[in-house]
Amino acid sequence: MREQLAKTLGEVFWTDLRAHTARDAVILVAADLDLLDVGEAMAANDAAAVEAWIAAGKLTKPTAADLVRWPQQHDLRFLSLVVAPFVLVRQPASPPPS
Repeated sequence: MREQLAKTLGEVFWTDLRAHTARDAVILVAADLDLLDVGEAMAANDAAAVEAWIAAGKLTKPTAADLVRWPQQHDLRFLSLVVAPFVLVRQPASPPPS
């Protein structure tokens, strides 16, 4: 399963995620989690692992502030992994203060 998931792992621009965000399918994955590990757990319906990550704040949905800020960053990229019907993404690092 990991090899199949790895084929969908890649970098995408924010514009590639808009449609997925509109259908509430984008899940932000904390930097300290491996996208493939999370993808495997989700694909295997490992509810205990997924619920633990959600409870720890390591799997979240984009906030309203994210959805306002991201379109303004024209070259914003994410590392993404498709685990249908979801798209897991690595949250971008905070931009440096202006």
